[in-house]
Amino acid sequence: MSIQVVRPGLLMTVQDIGRHGHQHVGLCPGGAMDPLALTLANALVGNEHGAAALELTVLGPDLLFERDSLVALVGAEFEADMPINRPVLVARGSRVSISRAARGARGYLAVAGGIAVEEVLGSRSTYLPGGFGGLDGRVLKRGDLLPLAPESAKLSRERFAALKHKDKRGSSVRWSVPPLTVPDREPIVLHAIEGEHFGDFDANMQRVFFDTVWRVTPDSNRMGYRLGGPPLTRSKTDEILSGPTCLGSVQVPANGVPIALMADHQTTGGYPRIAEIASADVPRLAQIAPGGTVHFARTTLDMAAELRKDTRTRMETMLRGIAWEYGK
Repeated sequence: MSIQVVRPGLLMTVQDIGRHGHQHVGLCPGGAMDPLALTLANALVGNEHGAAALELTVLGPDLLFERDSLVALVGAEFEADMPINRPVLVARGSRVSISRAARGARGYLAVAGGIAVEEVLGSRSTYLPGGFGGLDGRVLKRGDLLPLAPESAKLSRERFAALKHKDKRGSSVRWSVPPLTVPDREPIVLHAIEGEHFGDFDANMQRVFFDTVWRVTPDSNRMGYRLGGPPLTRSKTDEILSGPTCLGSVQVPANGVPIALMADHQTTGGYPRIAEIASADVPRLAQIAPGGTVHFARTTLDMAAELRKDTRTRMETMLRGIAWEYGK
């Protein structure tokens, strides 16, 4: 049982929640750029939250489903010939076309039972810098066959039958989940804590960092978002020792162009780290396409923890609502 890629999307890969516990040997967790959207997509088709799904970026694919499949596309507002942000039963032999994202940058297409590529170090995520995981460690291309769980068709029919409030066509439902991370307008506000080397920049550069509306440049990717704006110059000229980096670190290389580290980031770096983006805001940054704009707001560690708690509470509320629709 498989899904055939008839037309590939832009930077389409297999992703789950990542491979954790290996940063001490130089391997970042990777995984979905927007794990909140991935979690919702999996919940809508009855999967565990960590099941592997397709990550779509800006431009979606055409896919051919060989068997009945319960699917959900969550995240960016893609133009598609199927409803988004809700479970949809796709009939055997159907071709689904997903085009450009009108709002947001990344979407997650989950299938009941999950995408059944082989696990590498406990995860099915594609790690492009290392060329492993997912399907041959690469971006998906025309003609690829994505394996599904052997019981996927049976699971799809059983789970769809259990759903309440189906629509008149009998292929979806009358309700949907609201996108948690897709921006309504730009620039989006990202809460940021002063980084380890924030004091290495003079007061004017510190003010520039927080006052500027930064633009995501076209050479951004899953490793990092380059932010176009006035160059940031460090007042100190001494070299700094390489140190650990993490998801959401904002580095400033010699050219003064800040880089916000994303899912496939390196685990150490020698560039000064001017700020750390609150973890609750990183998935929102992942939904900004090249050309989009962001603005940093100074925050504290306590406030960042409150933002994370609020995000977790909203997610748990939505997951309980989906479970109720399945009669659980």
